Amino acid sequence: MMKDHLIKALAHQGNIRLMAVNTKESVNHLVTLFDLYPTSAAALGRFISIGYLMGGLLKAKEESISATLKGSNEIKQLVMVATSEGTIKATISHPHVTMVHPVTGKLDVGGAIGEGTLSVVKNLGLKHNFASTVDLTTSEIGDDFTTYFATSEQIPTAISVGVLVNEDGSVASAGALMIQLMPGHDEADIQMVEHVIENLKPISTILLEEPSVENLVLALFEDTQILETKDVSYACDCSYDRMRKGLSLIDMVDLKDIIREDQEAHIECQFCRKEYHFSLEDLIEIKKEKESVHEYRLN
Repeated sequence: MMKDHLIKALAHQGNIRLMAVNTKESVNHLVTLFDLYPTSAAALGRFISIGYLMGGLLKAKEESISATLKGSNEIKQLVMVATSEGTIKATISHPHVTMVHPVTGKLDVGGAIGEGTLSVVKNLGLKHNFASTVDLTTSEIGDDFTTYFATSEQIPTAISVGVLVNEDGSVASAGALMIQLMPGHDEADIQMVEHVIENLKPISTILLEEPSVENLVLALFEDTQILETKDVSYACDCSYDRMRKGLSLIDMVDLKDIIREDQEAHIECQFCRKEYHFSLEDLIEIKKEKESVHEYRLN
């Protein structure tokens, strides 16, 4: 899979932080991977586009951030995990959703999600993770992450995110732009951001006309300073050992039922759909390990 691109920049004497990402390759990969229908593609595409930006805010190599969006309508859940190194993995509960807004005629992501919550967990390598949950505001995803930044991190943030889906289901353009006011900003900075936002085309339109995110951020402010240009890509880090560990965590009664009734186990990774097979011998070995741990704790 080809890589997408993320840009970090500062503007207005360093009082405004800019981040932008073109995610067309990643979203098209997800369309193929999960057989996404248009509204599901728009929802998951928006979700990972912002995920890449949030991963770009991390500093240390071992840091990661995960987000879970829970809805009440057809799309019950979106999950993503982003790393500081520019990788992301994600999944959606209902890949086959095509919902069009009756008034605008556009893909109705908010209607497909409904009411719900957005939860974000930061793994910064500390003893405890930072976790926060906010109620969805419009369920259009961009607005909901804006609410998260305002309430959980107290950072004035504007987010433009979009996915343009072709008639054949492929993605014509996808990406996100985030503008944040840095500590020490003044009224002039606020007015400048408001002016830029008011005159901004939809991000999917901008990236369709000019795919370069570098050109995008350079055009927003006169003094934009590019800090970093980075390749980002969809990547799953699943493994046989991780899946085996997952099996070892299930209840002993359930494990015995699998051994007795199925005599094998097939586990599919929710993020990349890779299948892992565990034979009867594997399952018996896992059972013995669980029993030995239980005996050790009793002693």
